[in-house]
Amino acid sequence: MPNSAPKVKKEMLKALGVTSVEDLYGEIIPDSLRFKGKLDLPEPIRSEFELKEHVMNILNRSTSTEEFESFLGAGCYRHFIPALCDEIAGRAEFLTGYCGDTYSDHGKMQAIFEYTSMMGELLDMDVVSYTCYDASQAAASSMRMALRLNTGRDVLLVPSTMNPEVFSVVREYCRHVAAIEPVASDSQNGLMDLEDLEKRLKSGKVAAVYCENPSYLGFLETGCREIADIAHAEGALCIVSPEIASLGVMESPANYGADIICGDIQPLGMHIQFGGGQAGFIASRHEKRFIEAFPTYMYGICETKNRGEFGWGRALNYRCSHGSRENANEYFGTETGLWAITAAVYLAALGPEGMRELGEAIMQNAHYASKLLSEIPGLKVNLFGGPFFQEFIVNFDETGKTVSEVNRALLSEGIFGGKDLSHDFPRLKQSALFCCTEITTRPAMNALAAALKVTCG
Repeated sequence: MPNSAPKVKKEMLKALGVTSVEDLYGEIIPDSLRFKGKLDLPEPIRSEFELKEHVMNILNRSTSTEEFESFLGAGCYRHFIPALCDEIAGRAEFLTGYCGDTYSDHGKMQAIFEYTSMMGELLDMDVVSYTCYDASQAAASSMRMALRLNTGRDVLLVPSTMNPEVFSVVREYCRHVAAIEPVASDSQNGLMDLEDLEKRLKSGKVAAVYCENPSYLGFLETGCREIADIAHAEGALCIVSPEIASLGVMESPANYGADIICGDIQPLGMHIQFGGGQAGFIASRHEKRFIEAFPTYMYGICETKNRGEFGWGRALNYRCSHGSRENANEYFGTETGLWAITAAVYLAALGPEGMRELGEAIMQNAHYASKLLSEIPGLKVNLFGGPFFQEFIVNFDETGKTVSEVNRALLSEGIFGGKDLSHDFPRLKQSALFCCTEITTRPAMNALAAALKVTCG
């Protein structure tokens, strides 16, 4: 490291008029706050080779979805990734120069502009901003947008079936400015209880109603249009979070009343990476009041002084922390820009027809698996009974087995079972959320059914 040679350090200390680095700390940190002992830390790894060995040994303790069949989803999904996505994302001009500015990196600006344009087509929305950290952040920022747009209102309504990880982020992000109230759901079909929704909206304090479609539990929230209409009738906004991979076969929330759409773009070309590879999106109509409320970068296009020549850049920077720091709507980071470019490559590679085929393949596989598992005695499959997209609930109560026991048995067969719902949704008792994507094979689904038949028999 620069200036780390003993001779150079000695000269620097002499110039500062001290004899050791400890003297510097003593002037800044009170003695009562300084730790006097030795921290219980492992010895440092001093070579790159040894460090790589150490990290690989840690990683090799885990088993990946390349080795085992996986039926886990719940917000992070294993999809086919075109090689083009990794190739472009790995290029130095994108990978290392992740956030070039408007005056220095017009190529990157264009790439992100193309991402927002294609996302706008997929969502049927006018305005799509720069990516944020993940779906949780997108939902939380969308709700803060609603609070800014509906000043004087400080209640946010969410479904009781909401993704618990997203809910935890929203709760903490908004708790000092709003009350988060879950709306009851129908015990038979899981859908939002419209009577309870109407009752809660009568207070006149609700800034927005948030719903997921498909829901976290897989079923389709078929009453979304009614939810939006009820919210609008009482002056509240409607925020909808769709599963982005479903929009090739499902209507965009923009066309059934959503004012703001948010979610995760992980399915668009990102590997699951042990839970990483997430990035959130927020979209709205082209209305000034909505655009002013966004916390993130906006990318625009404009004609230059040369006719027919265009330039790309960031617009309305005063809204975001890059433009006005602590006076901005919210703080946001820039760590997900590479995923915006990856998603742009994915959307360009698949096109509208490819997105339709993606959605159809997911639905076919999920319904095949559901039908297969429903033939196993003791299992209640698709607990809510209605239409679903790529995930469905399997209840094990009649088998006398817990989800934990079932999943341990599946692991011994080389299968990752469904997400255990018994902690987050105790009313569903011993239930798990099983996921199938377009790359879940029939042999894998048959193997799951065979293993469950033995385990639960």
